[in-house]
Amino acid sequence: MSVKTEARPEVRSAIEPQQPPPGKRWSRYRSRTFYAFTAPWLIGFLALTVIPMLYALRMSFTNSNGISEKVSWVGFDNYVEALQDADVLHSLYRTGLFTITVVPLTVLGSVLLALLVNQPVRGKGFFRMAFYLPAVVPGVAAALTWKLIFDKDAGPANGILGMLGLDPVTWLQDPAVSYVLLSLMLWSIGGGMLVSLAGLQDIPKELMEAARMDGAGRLRVFWHVTVPLLSPILLFQVVTGVINAMQVIAQPMLLAPSAGGVVSAAKVSPDNNFYMVHVYAQYFTFGRWGYGSALLWLLFVVVLVITFLVMRLGKSVVFYNVDPEGQGEKG
Repeated sequence: MSVKTEARPEVRSAIEPQQPPPGKRWSRYRSRTFYAFTAPWLIGFLALTVIPMLYALRMSFTNSNGISEKVSWVGFDNYVEALQDADVLHSLYRTGLFTITVVPLTVLGSVLLALLVNQPVRGKGFFRMAFYLPAVVPGVAAALTWKLIFDKDAGPANGILGMLGLDPVTWLQDPAVSYVLLSLMLWSIGGGMLVSLAGLQDIPKELMEAARMDGAGRLRVFWHVTVPLLSPILLFQVVTGVINAMQVIAQPMLLAPSAGGVVSAAKVSPDNNFYMVHVYAQYFTFGRWGYGSALLWLLFVVVLVITFLVMRLGKSVVFYNVDPEGQGEKG
């Protein structure tokens, strides 16, 4: 015989979940809460990215000079001219050569620095801070500092060469200026080091210990355990590195000679005459805003295609603990 008991009202109220009164529910699960939190980003994205891009797209089909109100519709003439312009092809070639040089060196340097500061040694916090510190220096300040260091007459670089009995080098002219720019870009790899360090610390130590117990050396552990588990981080750095390298403009222009402190795209050396430098010249030197807008949209398409190809290639070489498409684990 069973006896049915009923909890007292105060006990039942403590056990049962409390229901908020009508109209007082927390709006966390409402869609308007999501849009309220994302509204600042959405407004900024629309006002500072989408609308300017659409405006530039419209301008690319005109002969606008940015000043006169008399604007004529020229259709695809700007795009046809850009694809036939030898200066555009040269600048695109120099940009591509710079990209395939600086991106692998940057990614490799970031990983090596991360491995170095991940060692169990005393003072590793200081070394992490020291290697990361250049990454927070503004790019303009770093470029101007490099320009002073490699000045032919008063720069410390030639001063050291003179102490060694060597002749001074014109660092800021071709072909040496390319190496100066490369050293400037590699100087600030602390940001990539920090990302790689986070990826290294996320690798389970049990996997490395198991590989060592099986007789694998340091190099085999690094290549067969560390690199596969770090591959998503490497893919991220490659993609962002390519995008940034294709758009570099401030550093090559600031390394060029300036008259009275005024930076001019016309004074940039041919080896550093990258695509965005050429675009800057079309806008602010020749006043061809329509043509410059067409060049920017061509660059957008090129970067989009390269990013797509890199991401497609990454599917076959990148290891994910969890399938990014939500199909479960991938190993």
